[in-house]
Amino acid sequence: MNENDILRETFTERRCCVIIPTYNNAGTLPAVITDVAGYTKNIIVVNDGSTDKTESLITSFPFITYIGYSKNVGKGWALRRGFEKAITLGYEYAITIDSDGQHFAKDIPAFIEKQKAFPAAIIIGSRNLNQKNMPGKNTFGNRFSNFWFKVETGISMPDTQSGYRLYPIQYFKNTQFFTRKYEFEIEVLVRAVWKGLDITSVPVSVYYAPKGERITHFRPFKDFFRIGVLNTILVLIAFLYIKPRNFISSLFRKESREAFIRDHLINVNEPDYIKALSIALGIFMGIVPIWGFQLVTAIFLAILLRLNKALVIIAANISIPPMIPLIVFFSYKTGAIWMENGGGSLLFSRDLSFESVKNNFQQYIYGSITLAFIAAIVSGIITWILLGVFKKKAGTVV
Repeated sequence: MNENDILRETFTERRCCVIIPTYNNAGTLPAVITDVAGYTKNIIVVNDGSTDKTESLITSFPFITYIGYSKNVGKGWALRRGFEKAITLGYEYAITIDSDGQHFAKDIPAFIEKQKAFPAAIIIGSRNLNQKNMPGKNTFGNRFSNFWFKVETGISMPDTQSGYRLYPIQYFKNTQFFTRKYEFEIEVLVRAVWKGLDITSVPVSVYYAPKGERITHFRPFKDFFRIGVLNTILVLIAFLYIKPRNFISSLFRKESREAFIRDHLINVNEPDYIKALSIALGIFMGIVPIWGFQLVTAIFLAILLRLNKALVIIAANISIPPMIPLIVFFSYKTGAIWMENGGGSLLFSRDLSFESVKNNFQQYIYGSITLAFIAAIVSGIITWILLGVFKKKAGTVV
């Protein structure tokens, strides 16, 4: 039994198939299928509305599972249809390979070996982006994509635009995807990370034909625009929901709480000014009048400014219910300095609420913003001084 026979058995044992999405690549598709068939006959070809001889060519490969439709929708839609079919046929994993001949089936064993170590991971075939004939837009697009992928997930990957991948498709069985074109390959990666899947990579070979011979269906302006819109949406979801959700859920795990205290609250390697700025930002966000969005905005700014998220969140809780009457009262009084004739009057009581200041709402808004700045500056300075004093005393004791 040779290596290819062993690999075919492995494909069967692991319920793995190869999905080839194609659109008007009749000139290269037969060679790609033949190349892949040397390793497995578990092949699904998705014809995304081709107008060339693609459909007739498929008849010469009787082992192919074929999906075809008349209207061209996009690569993402073809992949989604391929996933659905593979799941229906009982496959657990699917390797996707482009039909334009840029990928080589000889790299399939590398995916299978990696999958043994990472059974619940998407494995990306990482290309050498510095090789000859690599299109300039591909290099720029990949760096652009890698950057936003890290912003959205916190993970660095070398080639997030490669279409040569292994997917654990059963994890997407009940996932409702939204994109249909090239941007799907970004959506599926980001949402996989959000679901808790691992992302890893293997190096693969790639061939780019000389410029005059190259066939591509990528439309630089339209597709970059669509990818840009998708990344904008994903960033908003990441900062407004995913990151706060992950942070809060981690606090309920004992080991995470201990690491949280050690890495965020104590963290002797973090400069004092970062902790002071973190407290200042938290206090500011706890007072500034953006009700319902204070904590979410605080976390977003803490991540953006690379501050201590834990300290920001703790300080932002200055606006807990028992403190609200005090914050409302002092905000209203502070606002008087901006109003003609000293503004309106207000008596302090434990029942003081936002309803109490509705008749002079402008005064309250001006005052709360002013108070937020003042309290932030004062708390930041005090924190910085106290940290210096504590460190000095600790040094004296030692």
